[in-house]
Amino acid sequence: MKKKVLATLLAAAMTAGCLVGCGGGDGAADAPAADTPAAEAPAADDSAEAPADDAAAAEPVEYGSGNITIWVAENMVDFTKEQTDAFFAANPDMAGYTVTVEPVGEGDAAGNMLTDVEGGADMYGFAQDQITRLVSAGALAPLTGANAEFVTSQNDAGAASAAVVGDTTYAYPMTSDNGYFLYYDKSVVTDPSSLEKIVADCEAAGKNFYMEINSGWYQPAFFFATGCTLTYDTDSDGNFTACNIDYASDKGVVALKEIIELASSSAFQNGSSVDNGTNIGAIVDGTWDSGSAQAIFGDNYACAKLPSFEGSDGNTYQMSGFGGFKLLGIKPQEDAGKLAVCHALAQYLTGADVQLARYNAVGWGPSNTTAQQDDAVKSDVALSALAEQLALTIPQGNYPGDYWTLATSLGDDVISKTLSTSATDDELMTALQSFQDTCISYAQ
Repeated sequence: MKKKVLATLLAAAMTAGCLVGCGGGDGAADAPAADTPAAEAPAADDSAEAPADDAAAAEPVEYGSGNITIWVAENMVDFTKEQTDAFFAANPDMAGYTVTVEPVGEGDAAGNMLTDVEGGADMYGFAQDQITRLVSAGALAPLTGANAEFVTSQNDAGAASAAVVGDTTYAYPMTSDNGYFLYYDKSVVTDPSSLEKIVADCEAAGKNFYMEINSGWYQPAFFFATGCTLTYDTDSDGNFTACNIDYASDKGVVALKEIIELASSSAFQNGSSVDNGTNIGAIVDGTWDSGSAQAIFGDNYACAKLPSFEGSDGNTYQMSGFGGFKLLGIKPQEDAGKLAVCHALAQYLTGADVQLARYNAVGWGPSNTTAQQDDAVKSDVALSALAEQLALTIPQGNYPGDYWTLATSLGDDVISKTLSTSATDDELMTALQSFQDTCISYAQ
C-alpha cells in the first residue's frame, strides 16, 4: 500500500520535473510530509488504494540515483552525515544517492549560492534574513502542497513565517533560537527586569554592561519597545516593494534618547559577544554563547528576557527586537526523482526527532513544536529566557543589505557622541527623519 501511495506522489513529482526541464514550472515537487523517514510516512487503509488499473499507482517507485550535496555549519557535518545515513537506511528505495556533506555555514551559504546557483549545494542551511535574495536569485525551490503543509503544521508560527516570501513557502525551519536576551552575573545584578537598575548595579560593582547599539539586529530592541515599526514588503519574486517605518516620530525620539542614555554610562561597552567581553556584569547576547557565559559567570550564571526601561516621557517600555531562525533550503532541480528525495530528506532533517537530537548534540533550539516540549529543552535556562523574549519580539523579515550599514551608522553617531545627551529633540528628529527617508529609498 505504501508503495502505491509513494508511486502516486512520484508521478506528480515527475510531472513537475518535466515542467522544470522544459522551462514551464517552478520545480516544487511534493514529497511525503511527515516527521519520520518518508517511506514510513504515508499511512492509508485499503479504502484509499488506487484502482487496480491505475498504471501510475501500480508501477514500482523509481527515485533514480545520483549525488546530493548538503552544506551545513562545520560543527554539524558529522551529525548530518549520521542522520542522512539513518534516513537512507530506513528508505532503501531512495538510497541510490550518494550524499556529500560539506562545511559551509549559514553565514556563507547564501553568499555562495548567490554567486553560483548552478554550482551550489542541492540542500543548504541559511539564515532567514537571506531568503529574499535567494528567492530573487532562483536559488530556492518553492514548497507546495504537502511540503508547505509540513512547515506550517510542524513548526512554531514565527519559524513558519520566516520561510515565506510573498505567499510562497521556500524552506524548512531548522531552529527557533536566533534571538537575544540577557546574560548576567547574579552576584552583581539584583533586578534583571529594569535596564536602569542593571546599569546602576554594574556601575556600582565596577562591571561592564554590553549591548551592540550600532547593529541593525540589536538596535531595534529600543525602537520596537516604544512601538516603532520597521518592516519591508516584498513581492513573490523577493523584490522590496515598500518600507513600513515610523522612526521619525515622538516614540522614535524616546527610543533614541534611551540608546544615548545607555551609551553615556561608565559601565556601557558596545558589543554582543561574551568571548570578546571583559569584566562582564551583564550582556545582551544569544544562545550561541551560552557555554561561554556559563564558564565566565560560573555559579552566578543567570539569564532573563530583556529588561524594560523608563523612557524620557515617563512611560515604561519592555525591550523588544528581532527573532530569527535557521532554515534548510533546496536548490531547484530538473530531475523530479532527485527533487522528491531532497524534499523527503529535508523533512527528516527538520523533523522533531532530528531537531531534538541536534539540540542534544550542539544546543540548537528547536522550531518543531513537539521537540520544544521535551523536558531537556524546557529546562534549558538560556532557551527558556529566549523563548520568553521571542514572545515579545518581531520575527525578522527580509531587509535590504544597505539597511544594516545604515543602522550601524546611526549607532556609531551615538558612540562617537555626534548624537549625545545634549542633543535637542529637534536634532534627534532630524537624524531619525534622515534614517527613515533612507530606509524608504531602499524599496523604491
